[in-house]
Amino acid sequence: MSDTTKNEQLSLDNQICFSLYSAANAMVRAYRPLLEKLDLTYPQYLAMLVLWQNDGISVKTLGEKLHLDSGTLTPLLKRLEGKGLVIRARSTEDERMRVLNLTDKGHALKTPAQVVPDMMKCKIKGVDMDLVAFKQACDQLYQQLAE
Repeated sequence: MSDTTKNEQLSLDNQICFSLYSAANAMVRAYRPLLEKLDLTYPQYLAMLVLWQNDGISVKTLGEKLHLDSGTLTPLLKRLEGKGLVIRARSTEDERMRVLNLTDKGHALKTPAQVVPDMMKCKIKGVDMDLVAFKQACDQLYQQLAE
């Protein structure tokens, strides 16, 4: 391998990881003004998306769905609890397990949040790609790297 090829391999412009990192940061920044209206951060929004579909889910299962460890998830859930959106409780089936239940306020937040996906689609409408295929490719990449 020539020195030129080696140098090209280390060029920032040739790094897919940098492109993904930059796109992810831009995506979070694009969500920020929409989520501020809901008083949610991006990670809190992701947790609420799961909870709106799976009220009563265990903390462990939520962490698995969000790909977060307990050290990251616990403070996030404490903040959601502090905002009055969720209640952490012991499972009635297994008291070693913690479950999350939405409060009335947490359920009510779903209605104003329903506009967020459409507003984001408007922001990225100029991107010429199949977003479903792109999401599948990102999911596949995650699976390969997480093994």
